[in-house]
Amino acid sequence: MKKYIFLATIFAVLTSCAQQKKKSDVALKTEPQSYKIEEAVKDLSNPWGMTWLPDGSMLITEKDGRLIHFKNDKKTEIANVPKVYNSGQGGLLDIELHPNYKENGWIYMTYASEEGGGNGGHTALMRCKLESNSLTNIETLYKATPNTTAGQHFGSRIEFDNEGFVYFSIGERGEREVNPQDITRDGGKIYRLNDDGSIPTDNPFYNEPNAKKAIYTYGNRNPQGMAKHPETGKIWMHEHGPKGGDEINIVKKGANYGWVTVTYGINYSGTKITDEKIKEGIEPPVYYWVPSIAPCGMAFVTGNKYPQWEGKLLVGSLKFSYVELLTLQGDKVTNREKIAQDIGRVRNVKMGPDGLIYIAVEGQGIFRLIPE
Repeated sequence: MKKYIFLATIFAVLTSCAQQKKKSDVALKTEPQSYKIEEAVKDLSNPWGMTWLPDGSMLITEKDGRLIHFKNDKKTEIANVPKVYNSGQGGLLDIELHPNYKENGWIYMTYASEEGGGNGGHTALMRCKLESNSLTNIETLYKATPNTTAGQHFGSRIEFDNEGFVYFSIGERGEREVNPQDITRDGGKIYRLNDDGSIPTDNPFYNEPNAKKAIYTYGNRNPQGMAKHPETGKIWMHEHGPKGGDEINIVKKGANYGWVTVTYGINYSGTKITDEKIKEGIEPPVYYWVPSIAPCGMAFVTGNKYPQWEGKLLVGSLKFSYVELLTLQGDKVTNREKIAQDIGRVRNVKMGPDGLIYIAVEGQGIFRLIPE
């Protein structure tokens, strides 16, 4: 009897693992390199977020809670950064400037915060100003609850749309059966706020009893990439799947992206999560990866420095240490190419104000691609 149980278990695992082979896919190509990789900022630990001030200098978040101002090849640590819950995947996360930063001076950051009741932490969105290498006018705009000591899935990325609304992501904090599908709970969501932290009255669940009114989408696992499409203005994002099933999605009002009832991935143990990949009422991904690449950081190529890449989508890979360059036809991926191969664990990728591609790499620093 034990023999039959053992064989049945092996069969189940093998059947589940078969999900890891995507039947049809856009081939991942490697083209001749038309650029050189140049170090822009060296000796960083885990550069999570990066943005540029009007003078061309950089603000860089380090996961351990440090905010770095990089100017004229010199790093200055900014004072008065709120205490972060630096545990597991949590810490000081993304950073973005307000679209009208020159006029109002607001800087936005997400971070794992211990504020509120209970042990551990949860993701928060704050805004502040920078004066004399110190943060001032600090305001917490949103703090997810409840705190938990779980070390995974804090998110988080920040993006503004063309109307000035701020979007940010929070992962499901490892509670996949509870948080993502419940709009009365934080986690596994994309949120949308006015720039002052107030909640737009046209948010999809604003009038739902007991709902978290800031929620804009739900059914997300752990989104760590977000970017505004340069032509349509739509907010695109990607999120980690489990073992397989990383996804690219377009943020749509009130949409359910399916986690954990629908997925192209399986458990890390190799067992099945669900047979459902497509389901009525669930927003299908624009693209998904099997096997997972562990996507982190996202940007559209703009400007004239890389004319052959203009309009294409950049996605960093933590797992495979490269950046994926995806060609789009409307909302469909038609070509995939590896660039910056073997650069290291890519934590972020962005377009700089100089029109160059910048890549943040764990344990190293920030690099830029110089066209040749």
